[in-house]
Amino acid sequence: MKKIEAIIRPSALQRLLEAIKIVGYSGITVMEVQGHGKQRGITESYRGQKIESLLSKILIYVVVRDKDVSKIIKAICQAIRTGEIGDGKIFVSPVVTAVRVRTGEKGEKALL
Repeated sequence: MKKIEAIIRPSALQRLLEAIKIVGYSGITVMEVQGHGKQRGITESYRGQKIESLLSKILIYVVVRDKDVSKIIKAICQAIRTGEIGDGKIFVSPVVTAVRVRTGEKGEKALL
């Protein structure tokens, strides 16, 4: 199993949620975060000091079966890509185990 994390623009969230659902995953976690990458933040001046603000972003993550990783990444990219700086980043990490608390199911059975 793998955990796919994507940092995206807030305006792309609905498209991403629909794309994930189409490929068969409904379990997703969404968090509002702040940060910047190459895009940098908004630079403002306050009392002669330059202050760089962080940008609002959305962090989503979904845990998927190994065989579905490329399918999910492709769906995310197609849903959020604008071709502009700030489209986001995707990170993939291994997941050792998963447990559905309600039923006790473990591993991939706990995902779907």
